Amino acid sequence: MFFLKLGGSLITDKTRENAPRLDVIHRLAREISAALGTENSKLVLGHGSGSFGHAAARKYGTRAGVRDAAGWRGFAEVGVAAARLNRIVADALHEAGVPVISFCPSASARCEDGRLVYLDVAPIRAALGYGLVPLVMGDVAFDTVRGGTIVSTEEVFAYLARDLPVTHVLLAGETQGVYDNLQPGRREETQGDREESYVSSPVRGEVIKRITPLSWDEVRGSVGGSHGADVTGGMASKVQDMLDLVMKHPTVTVRIFSGLVEGNVARALRGERLGTEVVATDDAWLIDGPTNV
Repeated sequence: MFFLKLGGSLITDKTRENAPRLDVIHRLAREISAALGTENSKLVLGHGSGSFGHAAARKYGTRAGVRDAAGWRGFAEVGVAAARLNRIVADALHEAGVPVISFCPSASARCEDGRLVYLDVAPIRAALGYGLVPLVMGDVAFDTVRGGTIVSTEEVFAYLARDLPVTHVLLAGETQGVYDNLQPGRREETQGDREESYVSSPVRGEVIKRITPLSWDEVRGSVGGSHGADVTGGMASKVQDMLDLVMKHPTVTVRIFSGLVEGNVARALRGERLGTEVVATDDAWLIDGPTNV
């Protein structure tokens, strides 16, 4: 069983509000459809909110909590924005022949101080049993401490991993993997009829091939955040979420790779090694199975 996330930075332009990359979304949908036609694996899909939900969430500070009427209006706005992108992704998958069905986490999610403690998995399990492809997303959620908050797709995947026999978690973004020695972008000025400023793209080092709980301490300081709005913490937070997942489920392999490269999503769904691998141990027996048989 595969969990595949289409990152918000991959399917939207995170530097502009509500800007889907429709050509990318439709290409990815075709790759997923083709892979489903050749593989017998079950699949749970997810996607980030990108320039839809993240922009609204940053405006209202929804991740940190909701405490007044304006905040609740913002909570609703974030939910609507996330659902709007979900509809775009679901429509593209449907057009490509994927039997997709959307499950908005906000319908059942409960959090305690930002931690997802309940999600109704039964409908998702039923959908898989009938050969459907569930589609989840980063979404708003009610919280017993904060009032409201946001749960990321990675957090939803981690919760689902407790009840579903997942073997691979695939995170398709716009970068080739997790980079070391990441330097932040510079703020630069342009001269012309009017002055403009922008932040250049970060300067990256080499792709880290494998991250384990032991190696993470050595490289975490050099792994950066996100280019564009991301209220859920950027790359470093995603890696930490995936390390927590593989520590609880040591037989799961996580791969973080670029979905901008045509064919990469299909390759990943066929089990090919791409980008950065996040695993619980360097023991080859647990990662790849016995090699001397």
